[in-house]
Amino acid sequence: MSPNVLSIAGSDPSGGAGVQADLKTFAALGCYGMAALTALTAQNTQGVRAVHLAPPGFVGEEIDAIFEDVEVAAVKIGMLGSAQIVEVVAERLERFSPPFVVLDPVLAATSGDALAGDGVEAAIVERLFPLASLVTPNLFEARKLAGMERPLGAGDMREAADRLLRLGAKAALVKGGDLDGETSEDFFLDADTEEILSAPRVKTRNTHGTGCTLSSAIAAFLARGAPMLEAIVSAKAYVTGALKGADALRVGREGGRGPLDHLFALRVKA
Repeated sequence: MSPNVLSIAGSDPSGGAGVQADLKTFAALGCYGMAALTALTAQNTQGVRAVHLAPPGFVGEEIDAIFEDVEVAAVKIGMLGSAQIVEVVAERLERFSPPFVVLDPVLAATSGDALAGDGVEAAIVERLFPLASLVTPNLFEARKLAGMERPLGAGDMREAADRLLRLGAKAALVKGGDLDGETSEDFFLDADTEEILSAPRVKTRNTHGTGCTLSSAIAAFLARGAPMLEAIVSAKAYVTGALKGADALRVGREGGRGPLDHLFALRVKA
């Protein structure tokens, strides 16, 4: 039986990130995907043009509708957009207590466009860190959430993860995908384990939605019963495959960041 996994995140009409990426990832990994929209965005491979946040009360109604009818095995949280939406999501997680919560604290798009308003960072730390099974910030997000002033490099990942745990996170995966090098290294830390997780760096311009895809893949593997570290390793392998397949897609004009090929394993090879 396919486990049911819920994405609470924003929409990307170009299909590369947000709930569209999450739903494709859930399906590719054998889960039934659901989505509660927190925001509509007008974006494509070139960048974000506009953001329209959903009313916080409506976000709560979406989440209620799912949990009151469907058994949810895991939740992935992405773009929330406002401190008020963070509060609504936290209240629902406290009420319904899903088995796993993977928090991808989205503060900006791959293009660099801001996707979070005033007070979101503090609200995420205060309200969602204690409820999340895992937080998965990139280096920019880790720096902002941990209150570190300088840009972070590979040597700062452990300190950032440690700060996130001291702020209330149960486990942190600080992602190093934006760094240079032959490998892409992420740093995992919880109360018992620290681990550097490495994967070959894929040379492609098609990286739009990589963070969304990784966090939703982790949620899917957790829903299927994998232990945390195994879920992360399997999710990284899935993302590597999706990046390798991305150049076969023809989405977006030159100069933009195209999407991953979430369904790479299903493609019929000519």
